[in-house]
Amino acid sequence: MSNAPILLTPGPLTTSIRTRQAMLVDWGSWDRDFNQLTASVCEQLLAIIDGSASHHCVPLQGSGTFAVEAAIGTLVPRDGKVLVLINGAYGQRLAKICKVLGRTFSTFETAEDQPTTAADVDRLLAADPAVTHVALIHCETSTGILNPLAEIAQVIKDHGKRLIIDAMSSFGALPIDAREIPFEALIAASGKCLEGVPGMGFVFAEKAALAAAEGNAHSLAMDLHDQHAYMAKTGQWRFTPPTHVVAALHEALQQYNEEGGLPARHQRYADNCKALLDGMAAIGLRSFLPAEIQAPIIVTFHAPKDARYQFKDFYERVKAKGFILYPGKLTQVETFRVGCIGVVGAAGMQAAVNAVAQVLREMEVLDI
Repeated sequence: MSNAPILLTPGPLTTSIRTRQAMLVDWGSWDRDFNQLTASVCEQLLAIIDGSASHHCVPLQGSGTFAVEAAIGTLVPRDGKVLVLINGAYGQRLAKICKVLGRTFSTFETAEDQPTTAADVDRLLAADPAVTHVALIHCETSTGILNPLAEIAQVIKDHGKRLIIDAMSSFGALPIDAREIPFEALIAASGKCLEGVPGMGFVFAEKAALAAAEGNAHSLAMDLHDQHAYMAKTGQWRFTPPTHVVAALHEALQQYNEEGGLPARHQRYADNCKALLDGMAAIGLRSFLPAEIQAPIIVTFHAPKDARYQFKDFYERVKAKGFILYPGKLTQVETFRVGCIGVVGAAGMQAAVNAVAQVLREMEVLDI
């Protein structure tokens, strides 16, 4: 395991040995001890957003996208309409979910380096009273752009509409307080900033909205109302839970609290991001986003403009030096991405920069 490369990706990401060791125990899915483990995880997750008074935490088997689809399908009535705010691939995916589920939706798309603004949302809601819900990607992982959640949430509340937040790559590292930011649902997953392993999504659903959602869902397996009702009654998951993933997340949350919770996790990631940006700038690689809209989660870099640079070759060479990067997801310009999250510190980020510099020299792309 010590020779495994460091994952500088937006998840799955590098986990601690303690988190991996937590998966060495087998759990009975209906066993009281496992039920207590699930309840503890949900309680700790709610505490991160100070949401226990206002929201239920509903866990769901599968990737984060499963949880996004479950939230849309459960909480948006079949005669509702979703305004989807898009500035990257995950906003586009959310719109596709609405389409597949047969939910009426409209989209508002800005450039990949342009945040949606509260003024945009104010104008759009004033123009279309049929909208019942607004869906926002908090940190759009296509580029690492951070959208202004608090300002947008307030505008949505002022219009009497409901907000669904995809906080997949921000939850646990960027502050979101349910007592201050009004939202009907916030969606995240185990394998991101909490540094667990992938396999479990979860939705913080506003209590009254979830209670009113019976019969909305298009799917038995993805019905969050039914999932919550069954868990509240029995303490158990309706269908086979990802037991090892839950155990790993429980252990990861213990380490999260030991580190100092959200402020400490945010600071480490911010330090990682700064080390990465400074190091890459020193070797002549430019970041795609300006600093003021760059979240400390994943950074997009312009690819070198050299015919000798090919991403696949670059990727394999950097991997051989111990780091796994991420391809770009932009349609307009060629880029690659480097994550700042996971069990890694600023020294590890500098080592990654050094590996990138060595590889680009080997490829005769950089002359430094």
